[in-house]
Amino acid sequence: MVRKTMTATVAAVAAGTVLTFAGAETSGAFAQESESASESTELTEEVMPVFVAKPVVQPIPAEDDLSDEPSTRSDSLAADEIPSATTLHALVSVTPTDGALSEELHCLAGAVYFESRGEPLTGQLAVAQVIINRSESRQFPASYCGVVHQRSQFSFVKNGRMPSIRQGSSAWQRAKAIARIAHQGMWESEADDSLYFHANYVRPSWSRSKQARARINTHIFYR
Repeated sequence: MVRKTMTATVAAVAAGTVLTFAGAETSGAFAQESESASESTELTEEVMPVFVAKPVVQPIPAEDDLSDEPSTRSDSLAADEIPSATTLHALVSVTPTDGALSEELHCLAGAVYFESRGEPLTGQLAVAQVIINRSESRQFPASYCGVVHQRSQFSFVKNGRMPSIRQGSSAWQRAKAIARIAHQGMWESEADDSLYFHANYVRPSWSRSKQARARINTHIFYR
C-alpha cells in the first residue's frame, strides 16, 4: 500500500515538539464542535457530534504489538487505475468508492466523515492527512485505526467504537473518496506535515507552542 509522506522543503518545515493535549474546551486535533460546520447542505443529514481534547494518557503499543500498518493492506489502486483530474473536486468525483473498505481505510474515512464532512474538500483532505501523518510519526500509533481510536483524541469514538454512518449519504461517499486520495497520495494537501488541528473559534493553550501550517475554513492545522 502506498501512503502519502509529506516532505516539505527544509526552509518551511520546523520540527514539531511532542504535545500534551489540554482543555476539554479545545476543538480539532482532535476536537471540533458541531455548530462550526460551514456547509449546511451536509449538516442537514444528521446532527454533528461534539469533539473534545484531553491529555493523551494511552500508552503507544510496543512495536511487536502493533496491528498491521496501513502499508500492509491492499487499499491501493493499481498504477493504471489511478484517476487523474485538474481539481480536487474532479478527482473526488472520479475516485472509485464502491466495494468494501478495509478496516484501515474505514477508520480513515470515518474520521473524515465525523470530523469534517461539513468542511470543503480541501479541509476534509487535510483532516485525513493529519491522521496519515500521525500514523507515520513515532509519537502516535502506527495505523489509521490506532490513531483514530487513541484515547481522548476523537470524542466521536465512544467506548472504543465509531458511531453508525449513513452509508447511503453523499457525505460518506465523499469521505471514502477523500480517504483513498489521501491514502494513496493522489493530491497534495495544504495540511502538509501537520499533526494537530483545532477550530478557529477557540484558542487552545497548546497551539502557542506549535507552528501553524494551514488555515482551511474553520480549522487551523499545526506541526
